Amino acid sequence: MYSRELTTFISVVEQGSFLKASKELYITAASVMNQINKLEANVGVKLIERTSQGTQLTAAGCTFYKDAKKIIKQSEQAIARTRQIAENEKQVIRIGTSILRPCKMLVDLWSEIDDGTLPVTIRIVPFDDSPASMEKMLETLGREIDCFVGPCDSLTWKKKYNIFVLKQGECCIAVPRKHRLAKKEKLQWSDLDGENLMLVKRGDSPVLNGMRDEIETRHSKISIWYISHFYDTNIFNECEQAGCIMETLDIWKDVHPSIVTIPMEWEYQIPYGIVYAKQPSEAMQEFINIIQNNLDK
Repeated sequence: MYSRELTTFISVVEQGSFLKASKELYITAASVMNQINKLEANVGVKLIERTSQGTQLTAAGCTFYKDAKKIIKQSEQAIARTRQIAENEKQVIRIGTSILRPCKMLVDLWSEIDDGTLPVTIRIVPFDDSPASMEKMLETLGREIDCFVGPCDSLTWKKKYNIFVLKQGECCIAVPRKHRLAKKEKLQWSDLDGENLMLVKRGDSPVLNGMRDEIETRHSKISIWYISHFYDTNIFNECEQAGCIMETLDIWKDVHPSIVTIPMEWEYQIPYGIVYAKQPSEAMQEFINIIQNNLDK
């Protein structure tokens, strides 16, 4: 907005010498002198008198100093106003986050995509994983938060919300750290014989329904303990306290310090992605479009 010579000139005036100005500006005294000489040559008049005691403004320099201060102040104000307008023009996307539905994957993805010029910015909004809080959050999806990231194979969700799948989450088995299976690197069906397996009750998850069908028809030595609602941290606490095992996802491997997540030799995967309102705002739809366009490249 303005030349560095102008900044150097003001520093010389206010510091009273080339040497002191050079220390303030972290440049050499010779550089300061060269910049002042260049400024005076451009203006066409003498602005500063050099004396043995330091520097002194000429009459023209006094007027120029006052105007230079105004120019810098107005320039800084213009820049601030411009940046504020640009920031206001950006649409804010409120991304929900919780312990079991963390937003990190989406935030990391957006950080790779956004070079600072996109008309969208994100704001993180925490929510709780408890069944009541999840129900309330889903009812207000699109109003209090715009989206969240999590497992999304629910047939009901597919009818009520938009879903953009980011990856396939690997279904695993979680066991307490003191469990007999905790040291295994990978599990087979036979390892689960005689165990109580915590699994969400039959409902609208095709993947988990298929898993339940296979257990009931082919692995009768495994007992199923029904979970009646969304996973929350209490489910992991129950698993640890009861000493049983549970179906989980690879993305939840660090959720509970007393639970170990172990890969299982099966092909079960659950879609994991962005869940957002059926009728999203223009900003939210633009957000999804940008992500999709970049992932398609």
